[in-house]
Amino acid sequence: MTEATPRVTAPYLESFLHRTVRILGKVIQLRGDQATVDSGGQINVILSRDSHFVPNHFFEVVGKVQNDLSVRVLASTDFGTDVDFKTYEMVVDVTHRHKEIFYGGDA
Repeated sequence: MTEATPRVTAPYLESFLHRTVRILGKVIQLRGDQATVDSGGQINVILSRDSHFVPNHFFEVVGKVQNDLSVRVLASTDFGTDVDFKTYEMVVDVTHRHKEIFYGGDA
């Protein structure tokens, strides 16, 4: 079975150190091999060579949470600019309140 990748926003990162997660966030700044995304708070994202982030676009990032709460990108998908982020936040909150349904008891 493949590893579960819980959906998170910035406030949940601390609970997932060294784990692989999914984040939906809006790119607010690009600088070299890093980006800052807004996902209920700012997250520093360490880009891979295959990352092609665009300012003001939403991206789903599958990545590993680092000690400093940055996220190293393993894969990313451009979701464009028309995203209902409030709905995403509600989905994330529900999945964490009922994680046994979505990820099993150990997520």
